[in-house]
Amino acid sequence: MQAWWPVVLLTISNVFMTFAWYGHLKNLRSAPLYVAILVSWGIAFFEYCFQVPANRLGSARFETAQLKTMQEAITLIVFCAFSIFYLKEPMRWNYLVGFGLMFVAVFVVFKKW
Repeated sequence: MQAWWPVVLLTISNVFMTFAWYGHLKNLRSAPLYVAILVSWGIAFFEYCFQVPANRLGSARFETAQLKTMQEAITLIVFCAFSIFYLKEPMRWNYLVGFGLMFVAVFVVFKKW
């Protein structure tokens, strides 16, 4: 079960990160830029509260390149859900193909060659 903790923590971290980076595009469009920045920083604090422990725990089992690749793959999954359900943007076929190619990179990084 310990191998799953980094995945769980990185997923939670990425939810916060995605809201910090893109949430203001929906809710704070009319707010001054500095407000969007401050709100995003506030949200990003919680992202770090999960990301740092995820990498600390994960480094006991995974190499840093594997952790980074895992984080990017999780980011894509979280972003797809966020984009569709929160921003109400369509997921186009070319986005899915591009993301799929990135998942091929996950395979390459985690494969024992």
